[in-house]
Amino acid sequence: MRGNQAILLISLLYLALLSACTPKPSPTPVATEPTPLEISVYFTDSNRYSAGTPPFEVAVTRYVAPTSSLPEAVLAEFFRGPTEEERAQGLELITSGFTGFSSLRIEDGVAHLYLAGPCASRGATYTIAQPLLANLLPFDEIDFVKIYDSNGETEEPTGPTNSIPFCLEP
Repeated sequence: MRGNQAILLISLLYLALLSACTPKPSPTPVATEPTPLEISVYFTDSNRYSAGTPPFEVAVTRYVAPTSSLPEAVLAEFFRGPTEEERAQGLELITSGFTGFSSLRIEDGVAHLYLAGPCASRGATYTIAQPLLANLLPFDEIDFVKIYDSNGETEEPTGPTNSIPFCLEP
């Protein structure tokens, strides 16, 4: 009987040692959502504009997924327009007929912004150009903004200056 107990004890020790050497599965890493980035998006304050009290553009806070191009994220949020709450505060989206943008290229401090849709400024002196400049010029990498219409035209396509499409002239 003693021999059986010894064999049983040795077997149990062997199993204990064997299970201690068996690799345990590592915990599955939990996927984390990237932290949203806070951006400022400028809309036109119709109350300030009506009263003639500049600045007419007011910043609101939006949160976007981290992206390689924050200027594009700002433009996308701009064209989404103000929320219902922001509209109730007098903020509005001035588009001068444009419906969005087709591309944004930044080279040597100059943002080349190509707008989509028909231009319809209707002779206004305040157009989409002012809020677009307010949205893009705060970025360190942008010194000037060239805004192109859907035909790819702007008044000053070259040089260190801001430029708007001919159709936005009053």
